[in-house]
Amino acid sequence: MQRSAMSSPQFWLLASSFGICGLTTSGLFQTHLIPHGIEHGFTEMTMAMSLGVMGAADVFGTILSGWLCDRYGKRWPLAFYYLVRGATLIVLPSIDSTGQLMLFSIIYGMNWLSTIPATSALTADLFGKQNVGVVFGWFCFAHQIGAAIAAYSAGYVDSLMGDYHLAFVASGLFAFVATGIVVFIKEPQTVSASHIS
Repeated sequence: MQRSAMSSPQFWLLASSFGICGLTTSGLFQTHLIPHGIEHGFTEMTMAMSLGVMGAADVFGTILSGWLCDRYGKRWPLAFYYLVRGATLIVLPSIDSTGQLMLFSIIYGMNWLSTIPATSALTADLFGKQNVGVVFGWFCFAHQIGAAIAAYSAGYVDSLMGDYHLAFVASGLFAFVATGIVVFIKEPQTVSASHIS
């Protein structure tokens, strides 16, 4: 099944989008958000609180994502998540107050893991529930490659240019690319959740 999945364009579309997911989340934020905030005059405590707010919002956003995918399909919610993520990343360098930072943290936090319910459910729909483990495992591999690229390249950009502005804007543009990639995924027709008792 692994070779069969890899021969499908749908595999590479999902793998690419999930690689960008890693590039725009864990590799970027868990490594560079606090240094970025400190460079912009925020205290370490404020930045830690920002990550805490993101984590709390993430719980709600992930559950909401699953609910939306069960009722409205997976592809369009997933495309919307990447679109919102791209917009928030491009706005981030211009944030200069604690209030703006916390609002950003709520919006971005709700979007943090919202891609996982949609991507894993699409994996099951496209490649069969019995193959989710191995196929989604490859997608997670792509995710971590994206995360590693972001962790290194954002640090390199900061050391070269003196700030993270370009790194966050570029990541936002990559999220827009992921939006376009997801649009080309052919989502199988499934029974609406409203018809399931």
